[in-house]
Amino acid sequence: MGFYLNICFRLSRSMAAVVGAMFFLAACERPENVKAIKMAHGLDVSHPVHRAIEYMDQRLRILSGGKMQIDIYPSGQLGSERELIELLQIGSMGMTKVSASPLESFVPEMKVFSIPYVFKDNDHFWQILQGKIGKELLLAAEKFHIRGMAYYDAGSRNFYSCKKPIYKPSDLSGLKIRVQKSQTSIDMVAALGGAATPISWGELYTALQQGVVDGAENNPPVFHLSKHYEVCKYYTIDEHTSVPDVILLSRFLWQSLSAEQKVWLQQAVDESVIYQRKLWHIATQEAMLAIEAAGVDIIYPDKKMFQNKVIGLHQSYEGTKISELLSDIKRSGGGNE
Repeated sequence: MGFYLNICFRLSRSMAAVVGAMFFLAACERPENVKAIKMAHGLDVSHPVHRAIEYMDQRLRILSGGKMQIDIYPSGQLGSERELIELLQIGSMGMTKVSASPLESFVPEMKVFSIPYVFKDNDHFWQILQGKIGKELLLAAEKFHIRGMAYYDAGSRNFYSCKKPIYKPSDLSGLKIRVQKSQTSIDMVAALGGAATPISWGELYTALQQGVVDGAENNPPVFHLSKHYEVCKYYTIDEHTSVPDVILLSRFLWQSLSAEQKVWLQQAVDESVIYQRKLWHIATQEAMLAIEAAGVDIIYPDKKMFQNKVIGLHQSYEGTKISELLSDIKRSGGGNE
């Protein structure tokens, strides 16, 4: 046995050496004049966001004539969303993708996306994102050394439950609902009658299994890809919030780029947005079909009942910048900014 273990140990060391050599050679083969940007995110490689970032890298290489590229680290390899934002702030990371919710700590106005039923419909939502308001929000974090580049589609968030179906807000009573670490998300669930429980994403599947929480809320592709449908058989399409993903860049990196490099990078990001939105639409349709085939009870409630329950939450922002922002969004009426 000792003989075989010794062989295995030698093989392991040999494989490690080979892998290390491969990375060394890859680094050596990269021309010195290539600007490589390190980008990390927390999603699986099958997710539309990761595929769009790969497309972003492809476009950047082409637009720059091979002078720029993006090195991608998916699946939370380099930390949580909060940790990745902090790496951007100190210049140790070039780019990342995060949900708008964690950005509330840096840009309080970002909480508008976690307030339920702000936008009239999906067209209104994207007109705001791509107009003056959306652009101002992207750049509002620059004083914290991070720069917003663009928004990715993350659909609308819906409730799912392991215990019972949710047809109306009162059905949330007594249910512990997992939310992101966002005070606005906590207030939203409380306004609708549930008990909000912030839990990290990586711990959620086990928390649902063990009854630490009774349900959660998220968009169809995430509900499907996370396999939460295996333990939660009730999915309510109430579409309470539309929280976009945000492509962020370290301000230190942005300031180090030439004018030409900035144009290449921004164009690659913008083109990836169009590609990601197409992928997201397809992923949403496929997710709905898959969870239905898996036996999930998909519920389409009267959303007016949910909207009426959060009127007080909207009114609680009166006299604040958020109230002004809500008024600006409402005044847009779905028209172009």
